[in-house]
Amino acid sequence: MATPSGKAVTPNPQVSKRSLPRDASSEVPSKRKNSNPTSTLPRPSGLFVEGSIVRIAMENFLTYDICEVSPGPHLNMIIGANGTGKSSIVCAICLGLAGKPAFMGRADKVGFFVKRGCSKGLVEIELFRTSGNLVITREIDVIKNQSFWFINKKPVTQKIVEEQVAALNIQVGNLCQFLPQDKVGEFAKLSKIELLEATEKSIGPPEMHRYHCELKNFREKEKQLETSCKEKTEYLEKMIQRNERYKQDVERFYERKRHLDLIEMLEAKRPWVEYENVRQEYEGVKLIRDRVKEEVRKLKEGQIPMTRRIEEIDRQRRTLEVRIKEKATDIKEASQKCKQRQDLIERKDRHIKELQQALTVKQNEEHDRQRRISNTRKMIEDLQNELRTAENCENLQPQIDAITNDLRRVQEEKALCEGEIIDKQREKEMLEKQKRSVSDHIVRFDNLMNQKEDKLRQRYRDTYDAVLWLRNNKDRFKQRVCEPIMLTINMKDNKNAKYVENHISSNDLRAFVFESQEDMEIFLREVRDNKKLRVNAVIAPKISYADKAPSRSLNELKQYGFFSYLRELFDAPDPVMSYLCCQYHIHEVPVGTERTRERIERVIQETRLKQIYTAEEKYVLKTSFYSNKVISSNTSLKVAQFLTVTVDLEQRRHLEEQLKEINRKLETVDSGLVALRDTNRRLELKDNELRLKKKELLERKTKKRQLEQKISSKLASIRLMEQDTCNLEEEERRASTKIKEINVQKAKLVTELTGLVKICTSLHIQKVDLILQNTTVISEKNKLEADYMASSSQLRVTEQQFIELDDNRQRLLQKCKELMKRARQVCNLSADQAVPQEFQTQVPTIPNGHSSSPPMAFQDLPNTLDEIDALLTEERSRASCFTGLSPLVVEEYTKREIEIQQLNEELEGKKVELDEYRENISQVKERWLNPLKELVEKINEKFSNFFSSMQCAGEVDLHTENEEDYDKYGIRIRVKFRSSTQLHELTPHHQSGGERSVSTMLYLMALQELNRCPFRVVDEINQGMDPINERRVFEMVVNTACKENTSQYFFITPKLLQNLPYSEKMTVLFVYNGPHMLEPNRWNLKAFQRRRRRITFTQPSQ
Repeated sequence: MATPSGKAVTPNPQVSKRSLPRDASSEVPSKRKNSNPTSTLPRPSGLFVEGSIVRIAMENFLTYDICEVSPGPHLNMIIGANGTGKSSIVCAICLGLAGKPAFMGRADKVGFFVKRGCSKGLVEIELFRTSGNLVITREIDVIKNQSFWFINKKPVTQKIVEEQVAALNIQVGNLCQFLPQDKVGEFAKLSKIELLEATEKSIGPPEMHRYHCELKNFREKEKQLETSCKEKTEYLEKMIQRNERYKQDVERFYERKRHLDLIEMLEAKRPWVEYENVRQEYEGVKLIRDRVKEEVRKLKEGQIPMTRRIEEIDRQRRTLEVRIKEKATDIKEASQKCKQRQDLIERKDRHIKELQQALTVKQNEEHDRQRRISNTRKMIEDLQNELRTAENCENLQPQIDAITNDLRRVQEEKALCEGEIIDKQREKEMLEKQKRSVSDHIVRFDNLMNQKEDKLRQRYRDTYDAVLWLRNNKDRFKQRVCEPIMLTINMKDNKNAKYVENHISSNDLRAFVFESQEDMEIFLREVRDNKKLRVNAVIAPKISYADKAPSRSLNELKQYGFFSYLRELFDAPDPVMSYLCCQYHIHEVPVGTERTRERIERVIQETRLKQIYTAEEKYVLKTSFYSNKVISSNTSLKVAQFLTVTVDLEQRRHLEEQLKEINRKLETVDSGLVALRDTNRRLELKDNELRLKKKELLERKTKKRQLEQKISSKLASIRLMEQDTCNLEEEERRASTKIKEINVQKAKLVTELTGLVKICTSLHIQKVDLILQNTTVISEKNKLEADYMASSSQLRVTEQQFIELDDNRQRLLQKCKELMKRARQVCNLSADQAVPQEFQTQVPTIPNGHSSSPPMAFQDLPNTLDEIDALLTEERSRASCFTGLSPLVVEEYTKREIEIQQLNEELEGKKVELDEYRENISQVKERWLNPLKELVEKINEKFSNFFSSMQCAGEVDLHTENEEDYDKYGIRIRVKFRSSTQLHELTPHHQSGGERSVSTMLYLMALQELNRCPFRVVDEINQGMDPINERRVFEMVVNTACKENTSQYFFITPKLLQNLPYSEKMTVLFVYNGPHMLEPNRWNLKAFQRRRRRITFTQPSQ
């Protein structure tokens, strides 16, 4: 019995077992509290088949506290309303028999099947066995998500439980035997192969599925063996072909080996020949070295007399050189005195030239003065003639005064014009300064607007592109079109942007607002259809809501902390404001402060507002239709993203008007400046003309005075030039006197120079005589030194020859030692072993019977290096002809021969194994396929009969595409429910849900009579059937499941049709759930029956 559980009024899930008329003494309560779950009441065991369920006990399992169910041996129909716990019994059967939790489709962890609030649960299943019932207990630990298993109260492992269940042919994972509610739809999704496997496990002999698995394994291994044999045969053929190709290479390899052996013998003898040659060369070099050594000794003795004579001559040379240096010093002093005299003579010559040049300059100056005086007198005559002409001109002063007056008047007008120009320029500068200031303000507004547009472009690129298109195509629309609402809304205070953004949806924030439906259609056709841009568009109401008054005055709400309605927080164009008031009622939504949040309960109860905002939250209020209670929900406000940038559009428009006015004034000032500059230019030209005229008159008036001044100036200059006279004769006389004096001094200096030259010549002659003596001594010394050098050179050459010969001797000696060591190493002789006169070596025998040339001794080989090298070159050339050969070729050839032999043996073994597998396949196939065909024929006969009784058609056949592909065999179900259609395969897509349910149920019924499983469970399969099919299927289930010797059947359904046929052998289990159920310990079916009989008996007397 179940303990109370549920909500405030605790329902008591209750299961009642009712049999159709039966002896009252045989009634057994199906649900009771039992302190000993394994004890069972006596049952008519002869009616149960092996493995049938005789008792189901649950404790803290899903909807049950404690419950025990005793099903009947045949059809058990579990009925009850949805949610009462019918499927919980199915879950208990599955989990109690070691089924996987995920198979039920409810949860993947076993702990989820324990009743909520409990830490442990228990399921106990008692199975019928002729040798003694089997009681399987599963305890579930929620915290560890583990199960503990017991068989007949003894703890066991899950594997042992699974083996015991499998021994009774119970398969809770087979949809043909166990079809829970959440798996009904999956039966139709079973592939033909899966359906065959499930059918074999469900109704076939135990060995049928095993034979099928063996066939699949045998076939798989047969394929593997066939592939292996084919691969090995192909590989063997390739190996044989490759070895045939390499056979000639192996023969060539051995031929090359013979040449290499001869090369080895020649290379072994060559060091000995080299040693002998070098030894002989060493003896020859040693003899020559001794002769050269004697020659060096004789040359050194012959050099001693020459060395002594060279030293004596060197002493004489040094004495002569000292005397030559003394004479050179005397000559130098005499030369210096001569040089001094020559310098004095040259200075006298230069003095004479200077005197002559000064006289010439004075003569030229006098001639030039006379010429200038003549020219000046001529100029005075010309000026006097011009002066006489200028005295005839009239008086020019009246003309000069008139021009001066005109010039003064023009300058006054010009000054006035320039003053006006300066005023205009100052005015222009002031206007331009104002223009720059206004333009900077507009640019700042545009930058703020660009920030909003940048946010739009980053988040909604399509909307941004549509804005650009709209700005370029505004002339195509008849009425006003507003850009996206997020661009047109201008917050009065950035802090309040979060309220507007949380209130208006993002789709509407980026929507374009139209006043005309026609304009909106044009826009969407161009932007959405042609440009493929994803944009939103809305239409403003025809009647403006922008100025609609709120239903309640804000003054009434200020007591709750509200300071404004949403509409008052921002500015927007009239269509946008009208749309938002109509769609979002922004004129009715107040915005409050933290004070509003503190009084929120009072606000909700007293104001009855639909939406309100506090400092950080939004509240939505609804009134229940049933209880008339106010239901509120609140959400935190998101941070504003788009409307935080504020642009005062009215101020911007005012600035644009100011800019236009300034531009207009600037144009007026510019035109005035142009006119003034033209006037100023004309006055400038007139001023220049008057100045030129005045200048000409003044020049004419002052010309006479200038001429007189020039004449007096020229006369004064003539007087000065005449005063500056020079006596040329006196100058010439003084110059001649000075020149004569200088010539006398010069003659005296020449006499002194001549004496000094004679002294210097005598000293040079003496020096030359000493130099000749020194040259004779040096010549003799050079001759002796040349002889000495020749002798020394011969000595050095001889010494060098000796050194080279000695080095060569040492080198040859070292080489002899190295060649001897190398020769000994080649011939494997130790250092202390004497060299035999005759040394011969045996060429090794080559494997596989191939041998080289016969033995060859050193004496049979050439005795000179040239002959040996020639023979080596010849043999190496022959060996080099065998290219591409290596010992690996022979090694691979030999290995491949062995591998070919092994492959032949393996291939023979594989073929024998393949024949054995084919024989096994033939035998197992015969044992599997024939019974399977018979079984499928029986299923088809039952299935077709069931469908025929429903005036429909259906058949079951064994389907395969290739008879040898045993893993592709499957059972195909084909049905038709209308006479006008053909048979179609049962699939999850072709038939309706009810048709699939009927087909599934009839297939399971066809298996029922053939079934060897102890019980079958079907959960709510009739849910998708129409009443006619449900009635027909129910009759078939009752007739089939209640036959003798049929397995136990569980049929779960939440509802039944009226007037259905029932059988004496079926058991109906009612599952009740409600607040007025009896406590489990008070449930007594016999007491109820006795009470009913007493009531029946007492009624007639009343």
